[in-house]
Amino acid sequence: MLTNLSTWLLEAAPAAAPAADAAQQAGETGGFLGMIPQLAMMVVMVGVFYFLLIRPQRKKDKAVKDMLAAIKTGDRICTIGGIYGTVTQLKDDTVTLAVGAQKTQLVMARWSIRSVEDAAVENDAEPQV
Repeated sequence: MLTNLSTWLLEAAPAAAPAADAAQQAGETGGFLGMIPQLAMMVVMVGVFYFLLIRPQRKKDKAVKDMLAAIKTGDRICTIGGIYGTVTQLKDDTVTLAVGAQKTQLVMARWSIRSVEDAAVENDAEPQV
């Protein structure tokens, strides 16, 4: 089977050469001028990717960075694990939270904060006995 395929390829190559020469003589441009539309399309695609993917992600990252930098003692926050608490102490990379009615102290990484909450959470009330 390989011999048949190689024979066919060897016979087809010279037959395709005159057709390529005829197409080039018919007015098909080659070289740099023929590549301009392709280059323009690539530039447009890079621009679309930038405005649809990269720029919005940078805006979101900047908003998260600003939110983490603006956290202060007494803020109500929610972590990425769903834990709600009140900030009691801040360090460079960590935040200490008071959680629940007993004000249990948890030390969390600053990057693990999902959002700063405005309203109080119901589980902070005194437990009913």
